[in-house]
This record gives sequence, C-alpha cells and structure tokens, in this order.
Amino acid sequence: MSETKEKIYVGSGIEKFDGNLIQQTICLSDLRDNAKDHIFKYDGKEYVKLKTVKKREVDQYGKTHYVEVDTWKPEQKKQVVNQDDDLPF
Repeated sequence: MSETKEKIYVGSGIEKFDGNLIQQTICLSDLRDNAKDHIFKYDGKEYVKLKTVKKREVDQYGKTHYVEVDTWKPEQKKQVVNQDDDLPF
C-alpha cells in the first residue's frame, strides 16, 4: 500500500481560449528547493514531471489551475525468499 505524500506546488495557471490553452507560471526556486528528489536525468539532460490540475474555484488572482510536481514513483517489488528451495525432494 502506498503512503500519502505531500503535494509540492510550484506554480499556477490561467485557462484561455475556451480551455484550449493553459498559460502557466512556474517558480523555479520552489522547484529546485522542494523537488530535488523528483528531478531525474535522461540522455544527459535533467527533467521533472509536472501535473497541471484545475482548481475547484478561480482564485482571487483569476488563476484557474495549479501546477504540482508529479511525486508518484513505482513501488519496489519485494522479493520473496523461498526457504524450501534447498530441500532434496
């Protein structure tokens, strides 16, 4: 069972053109400071997975979405050691 992780918010956005565009602002300082464990390297470049989520209500600044770091990681499979493997039968 996976444990509940705290969300890492790094920005916000505004829906435009009838939802065809979400214009986002990302705080790079928050991203570097709070998401170190979620930055990964691939082919010599650094990446981070982000999620853009629609807010329940538009906030006081007109923001319709928030941006958070995708903190999901696959669970490590536990290897089961069968103690009966060394039996002669």
